[in-house]
Amino acid sequence: MSDKKPQPLTGKELLKKVKKLGNMPREEKAIECGYYTITKKGHKRVNMVKFLNALMEAEGITLDNNQPVTQKKRGRTANYRINVQSNGNLSIGRAYTEKMGLKPGDEFEIILGRKNIYLRQIEA
Repeated sequence: MSDKKPQPLTGKELLKKVKKLGNMPREEKAIECGYYTITKKGHKRVNMVKFLNALMEAEGITLDNNQPVTQKKRGRTANYRINVQSNGNLSIGRAYTEKMGLKPGDEFEIILGRKNIYLRQIEA
């Protein structure tokens, strides 16, 4: 038995491994995915809670509902792309301005590049 145990799998790697293990008991799946510790006597102790939490996180499931209402995500998430509107305008959404900590009235200099538009904030 080696002294170092592998890092537990997460994300897509975890989901792929669990699917590959098929009908194996869940405790054995957890061990195969690295969710165990070695006791002083050299036995493997399965960390089922960590394993199941990692599976839920990999699937995008969250059970924690302890965020304040003001911090809950609403609407679309920022994808860092915008389109020119039919009237020729570009609109930068709230997700971007909030992320940058911008307030109404902040001013920017527009710099046109070859294929890009840069906004440089003008310091007050």
